[in-house]
Amino acid sequence: MSRFGMLLMAVVACLPWGAGCGPKVEGVKQDQTVLRFKMESLTGEEVDLSRYQGKVVMIVNVASKCGFTGQYEQLQMLHEKYADRGLAILGFPCNQFLGQEPGSADEIQAFCEKNYGVTFDMFAKVDVNGENACELYRVLTSVDTQPKGAGRISWNFEKFLIDRTGMVVGRFGSRTRPDDPEILAIIERELAADAFHENALR
Repeated sequence: MSRFGMLLMAVVACLPWGAGCGPKVEGVKQDQTVLRFKMESLTGEEVDLSRYQGKVVMIVNVASKCGFTGQYEQLQMLHEKYADRGLAILGFPCNQFLGQEPGSADEIQAFCEKNYGVTFDMFAKVDVNGENACELYRVLTSVDTQPKGAGRISWNFEKFLIDRTGMVVGRFGSRTRPDDPEILAIIERELAADAFHENALR
């Protein structure tokens, strides 16, 4: 078998619908908020993620040339539906999966606005796996989170749900759409809990 063929088989094995690579990773228990880092926005500004503390947050690694890129549409719909109730969607472009996010920050922004009317918060391109992975994703992938569990990001458009206190309450793979009933149930639950606590303090 050629080296290309062997590489292709390795890639397919790691795709989100495949069996995956390596043994199951034992996750750790989260002991502090994941919103403790500073990240660069798509427009080059430093953003302290603590600004999202008190919101329900969905973090997604995105790409412009992926079979799942159409999920931008559902992400934008969720933003329009729930932002006023306290949902924040954070998109993190990543070029680690077959080079499916090759564009510059300006190109990514133009693509998202033109094709999907994206108005939720987008950030500068990051690595989500490996030795150069940003600190945010090092933490996200280490946490024992259901239903997907701990471990490397498998592909573009994996989704993490964060509650108002900055704790990870859900992780979903690429094939689970942003508007999947299971994801919506968690969003609704966390937003309702938020409303309950606000009312209790009045």
